[in-house]
Amino acid sequence: MKSDQYTLCDIVEQLESQSCNTPVIAMWVDIEDEKSEMPLHQHQHGQLVYALKGGVRCQLPQSTLIVPPQCAVWIPSGVMHSIHTTANAQVCYLFIHPSVSSLPKAGCTLSIAPLVRELILNLSMQPHQYSPDSALGRKALVLLEELAQMPIEHLSLVTPDEPRLQKIAKHLFNHPADRRTLAEWGTKVAMSERSLARLFKHETGMTFGRWRQQLHLIIAMHQLSNDSSVQSVADYLGYQSVTAFITMFKKAVGKPPAQYFSSLNQMDNHNLDKAS
Repeated sequence: MKSDQYTLCDIVEQLESQSCNTPVIAMWVDIEDEKSEMPLHQHQHGQLVYALKGGVRCQLPQSTLIVPPQCAVWIPSGVMHSIHTTANAQVCYLFIHPSVSSLPKAGCTLSIAPLVRELILNLSMQPHQYSPDSALGRKALVLLEELAQMPIEHLSLVTPDEPRLQKIAKHLFNHPADRRTLAEWGTKVAMSERSLARLFKHETGMTFGRWRQQLHLIIAMHQLSNDSSVQSVADYLGYQSVTAFITMFKKAVGKPPAQYFSSLNQMDNHNLDKAS
């Protein structure tokens, strides 16, 4: 399906209005050459955004969630969100009826197991209308049971509510190479370093340094999913060397960038070959 934010929203709205008795609706969307963005919106159903290829970033009211290939973001029913997709991405959207969902109450990033991938791909190629007691309906219920067991990946970033912290967070999201210290930011927003540190920890649950590192990981995942080089990402984030960036990345996810994305691409190519 061609990616068009208005057409996609219209299709989803129509599907939701016609699917009161359908537990899961699946839709495969191919993003064209340009990046895609769906502005703030919400759904009656819970939404799972599964990245087959490329990267997806979801902005929720109090957090930013990243979706590298072979992971998915879960967005509960009624939660406002926007979706940013890299160019040439392939994404599966699942819309899950609130009455049958046992997924988390808050938005999160999920790791997707091979069985769940195959069920998602299969369902995305089936009719949207089906009986809950049909073979397809039973398959959808198996998918829901398996989804509820998927582990949560720590690929999210808490967005502070406090206006001064929001100002800092917005600036660093747009200029991640800015290496100003907490004391320098305190001068900028008329707060002492100690007070700013306490406020940041209270608002985000992290120290300022840990929050900024998580921001760098989120941005790196999104750019690397779009085939940016490790060197260019390290430069964009302001690391003095590629080695320093790789060390941060490996500490966060357990693998250096090349190995991490190579393993994802191998699974990605395998699944796309099977789907075709």
